Amino acid sequence: MTVYAIIGGTGLTQLEGLSLKDAIELDTPYGAPSAAIQRGEFAGREVLFLARHGHPHRFPPHQVNYRANLWALKQAGAEAILAVNAVGGIHAAMGSGHLCVPHQIVDYTWGREHTYFAGDIEHVTHIDFSHPYDEALRLKLIAALQALGYAYSSHGVYAATQGPRLETVAEVAKLERDGCDIIGMTGMPEAALARELDLPYACLSLVVNPAAGKSSGIITMAEIEQALHEGIGKVREVLGRVLVS
Repeated sequence: MTVYAIIGGTGLTQLEGLSLKDAIELDTPYGAPSAAIQRGEFAGREVLFLARHGHPHRFPPHQVNYRANLWALKQAGAEAILAVNAVGGIHAAMGSGHLCVPHQIVDYTWGREHTYFAGDIEHVTHIDFSHPYDEALRLKLIAALQALGYAYSSHGVYAATQGPRLETVAEVAKLERDGCDIIGMTGMPEAALARELDLPYACLSLVVNPAAGKSSGIITMAEIEQALHEGIGKVREVLGRVLVS
């Protein structure tokens, strides 16, 4: 059976329902991962879990050691990655609490360590990244959402921005013109690094706020925290269904 690793984002620094067997402390050629990898049983299935921002939540999106995180998960035995991301909604369908399984991504980040193929290497390597998310994993997430009856979108273009600040109204308007549906700060380089390690990777995005200019008021942390509180239980249910599928 496939060994799944779940990467938890904002609001998922612990995986409730995980019967913990052990916590794996690993070092990597790229430094330490955000947190110890938790190995245990979730929904009747052995699973690995890593808190992307650390536990407690302490690493902002631009300072997450994505290379160490993915490398450590592979070392720990992960064979596929289910990533959870809190995002802002651009498209009208992407209201707070909506769940999206993106099919494409546009990378607007800069200055991050974004590849394993750098430094003292023997030859240049290019990965095919035409379709950044594993389709089989995407279909499993979609099937789980459909079975649970939650409001969801089976496609979406994820705009990966630098953070840690939120975007301006003009920036969101540009992203919308670029064809983006949701905005997050952690989608890249995570997805590309998983591809470089030959790890199937898919993303479940929880919309926690309308993007700048997409509502009448300003974005508040209270609004985001409320959406996380209300939506993270749905995320756990979806993950549980995927793991037993």
